[in-house]
Amino acid sequence: MNERDTLKINSAGHLEIGGMDAVEIAEKFSTPIYVFDEKHIRDMMRVYKNTIDCEYGGNGAVLYASKAFACKAIYAIAKQEGIGIDVVSGGELYTALKAGFPAGNAYMHGNNKLIKELEFALDSGIGCIVVDSFREADILDELAAVRGIKQRVLVRINPGVEAHTHAFIQTARTDSKFGFGVSDGAAKNICKHVLNKKHLELRGYHCHIGSQIFEKQSFVLAADKVMDFAAEIKNSLGYEFAELNLGGGFGVWYNDEDPKLKIEDYADYLKTVINAIKTKATEHSLKEPYLLIEPGRSIIAEAGITLYTVGAIKDIQGIKKYVAVDGGMFDNPRYALYQSKYTVLLANRALDNCTEKVTVAGKCCESGDILAVDVALPQAESGDILAVLSTGAYNYSMASNYNRNFVPPAVLVFNGKAEYIVKPQSYEDLVRNDLIPERLKNE
Repeated sequence: MNERDTLKINSAGHLEIGGMDAVEIAEKFSTPIYVFDEKHIRDMMRVYKNTIDCEYGGNGAVLYASKAFACKAIYAIAKQEGIGIDVVSGGELYTALKAGFPAGNAYMHGNNKLIKELEFALDSGIGCIVVDSFREADILDELAAVRGIKQRVLVRINPGVEAHTHAFIQTARTDSKFGFGVSDGAAKNICKHVLNKKHLELRGYHCHIGSQIFEKQSFVLAADKVMDFAAEIKNSLGYEFAELNLGGGFGVWYNDEDPKLKIEDYADYLKTVINAIKTKATEHSLKEPYLLIEPGRSIIAEAGITLYTVGAIKDIQGIKKYVAVDGGMFDNPRYALYQSKYTVLLANRALDNCTEKVTVAGKCCESGDILAVDVALPQAESGDILAVLSTGAYNYSMASNYNRNFVPPAVLVFNGKAEYIVKPQSYEDLVRNDLIPERLKNE
């Protein structure tokens, strides 16, 4: 376990998060449940913001990547901490606005934004839109013209850097659906295209090389390539960029195959990138751009855990032992999608010796409904509280009502007190939008 002050084993031998016993949380709120450590969220937001302030003279901003976990409470925290957000759908933007987050501090992404999403963003006063196709630039210019505004935009470029990570979450490869390639001239062409639009203001460039990256050099290489591209565009088109958005992708700890990074380690990541930008700006006689970064997973992943109650236990002698819980792929589909590995422990017996390897299975009618494979646990019993760590990112965000199960509620824990930030669903919620055509109703 990547322990910290707000995630540890307490004197009772129980898992503790945010100063509150996880067993008490399970008893009070029932399971399955997502639990978020507010202090860790704030600490991660602050380390990025403070590093930009101290190492880059405040010439930049942190944008929380909403796709990792979006709800009103997280946007309220981001607003209090003085950082921006990025959104990738009208739904994320709407949620942020309902939480009172200022649209001017939001950036919108997406490789195929819907026209209604662009209209909503413009009408809301979105701060900036990241253009990811020629068609989008055309549509956005027309929509801005109708509204009599000039919309600030970045273009997403693909520097061709392949980070060492899972293939499904590499987003800057030459064949990626995201961005315009530098090597084939597409990035230069989109810059020309946008610069010719009367109602678009090109502010600069965005790139994102992937996720769950631990190698600092990957980020440095990406920064170098984008700065080289910026110099080329200045020399050939006479345009000097003002903003550089390097995305996110900083790795987090899921299990002991991953480095156990501390908060200060993320400051070192960012310092390394800042130094690379400064060096390249000097080399090419460029102004140091306003730097934007978009951490999501690294802010929220380790802040979150999921608590379950152990139910059925199936021991297939000499082959496999299943420990089934009251959740599953409907609250965490990442093993099914990516074979993602997690750390699992019994929250109520966290100091017991691990005596066997088991597969943690969910309750869905699906053979692939697995949460973890070959994890070491004490001999589990029905009724034990099982905790899966580092589930703050892409669990609630990707959850579903598969098999008409409930998406679990979420609580925020701070100084030993837990409060709902996503309330429990009910059976009525599951059928709320269902309709029966008249011809199917019995006479």
